[in-house]
Amino acid sequence: MGALTRRQLLTMMGATATSPLLSSCGTDPSDPVGWPQTASLSPTGPLHYRSLLDVATLIETRDMSSVELTRAMLERIGSVDGGLRSYATVMTEQAMEAALAADAEIANGGYRGPLHGVPVAVKDLCFTRGVRTMGGLAVLADFVPDHDATVVTRLQAAGAVILGKLNLTEGAMAGYHPDFNIPVNPWDADLWPGVSSSGSGVSTAAGLCFGSLGSDTGGSIRFPSAQCGLVGLKPTWGRVSRYGVLELAGSLDHIGPMTRTVADAAVMFEAIAGHDPNDPTSLAGPVEPVLDRLSAGVSGLRLGVDTRYVFVGVDPAVTGAVMTAAELLRGLGASLVDVAAPDAPLGDWSTICSYEAARAHAATYPDRAEEYGAYFRQFLENGSAVTDEAYAEAMSRREVFSAQFDEMLESVDAMICPTVNTPIPLLDGMGYDSMEAFCQAVAEITQGFTPPLGNLTQFTVPADFAGTPTISLPCGFSSTGAPYSLQLVGRALSEGTLCRIAHAYEQATDWHTRHPTV
Repeated sequence: MGALTRRQLLTMMGATATSPLLSSCGTDPSDPVGWPQTASLSPTGPLHYRSLLDVATLIETRDMSSVELTRAMLERIGSVDGGLRSYATVMTEQAMEAALAADAEIANGGYRGPLHGVPVAVKDLCFTRGVRTMGGLAVLADFVPDHDATVVTRLQAAGAVILGKLNLTEGAMAGYHPDFNIPVNPWDADLWPGVSSSGSGVSTAAGLCFGSLGSDTGGSIRFPSAQCGLVGLKPTWGRVSRYGVLELAGSLDHIGPMTRTVADAAVMFEAIAGHDPNDPTSLAGPVEPVLDRLSAGVSGLRLGVDTRYVFVGVDPAVTGAVMTAAELLRGLGASLVDVAAPDAPLGDWSTICSYEAARAHAATYPDRAEEYGAYFRQFLENGSAVTDEAYAEAMSRREVFSAQFDEMLESVDAMICPTVNTPIPLLDGMGYDSMEAFCQAVAEITQGFTPPLGNLTQFTVPADFAGTPTISLPCGFSSTGAPYSLQLVGRALSEGTLCRIAHAYEQATDWHTRHPTV
């Protein structure tokens, strides 16, 4: 398989819109096949599903006040989130105060930009002064920080109204603590909501905010974005400050936006990105403009396609959707270039992550081990057993891979691939009595395909290892209404190029206008 070219594989598959495998993700995005759970937008659409930029225009022109919009969103949260469980804490009082202040500033000519007065939400890893920040951890159930995370400060500086804090897995790993709510995928309760930023994915997809922040250590911006039909931008490591964000694994953690359109992700990224003296790992230098360059098109850009990455260990329907997207971009003026991505040492991810997590939790683990859920407690126990030598060896292999990955990316403007092998059904249990139970649930999914799927993190971990940026966005739906997701992976600090490519694809399709009926 690896010796065949992209075009040879396309010929073998018959990857066209007429293929039965592609009947729900063909080149005609208006085809209603495969949309039993969707609500299409009218030219204006329901207010809660309007884009961030759309409602920003309403506020800027004073056709709607921030108070009106914020109240409407709080009412929607109150009416539907009881069944979706995306919010850990709704900040009603603070949100209304921020909306009142935004309206007063705008009335006095002090409009700050497209986030001013717009309701958004943040993952409950991000410190919020005077509001509990739990991180899905019972051991932090009463933790109330006395300062804001830098990303929260920057959203507020842009004038955003923060509606609340969003649920997540325990400590941002794979399992949920039994005392915490598990978010429900709004497309289908039988679909996995997607790892730790699940509350961010559910709230944004269900129209309970106009954008959210997630974090990504092994795929937790991209998995919930893929599963919930969203745009998820994982920035370059260090491009967005991690100060005031509860840590899972410092060398792998990324913070980024999750939105319903690429332009909205660009708005949020520009607001939160940039050097922060409080975070010694944050990158120096200015942040290149993204939003103003979105419409530059893709003519002349080179998109790398690794046939193994797209075809091997992947649900054929996902392969078809991704290759249809690649050919659409080629039709818009990009060229498709065969590349060979290096093999990532995926097994080293757990070694590195658990080692760093155990040290990040040293203040409460093992002294308060009984307060942790079974899955995360075992993960920390494993991390405590990793020797310094084993960690160093894993980091060395990671560095070799990252250098090879960076070299491959230097030959193209972006690499195109799936975000995940297949839309993932709800994993049995979700709380998990052990890591073995989780692994068994994943194995049942991957082994249920013929041939079996590959590792579910094969498309997410590489860019976390290398610290390179990615953007994921919807590229179709299955016949049962489950989202398919396209991922673009770029060189360091290429967020602008990734958003430009993603925006061109988005504007040529209408997948982003489809929303769950909630």
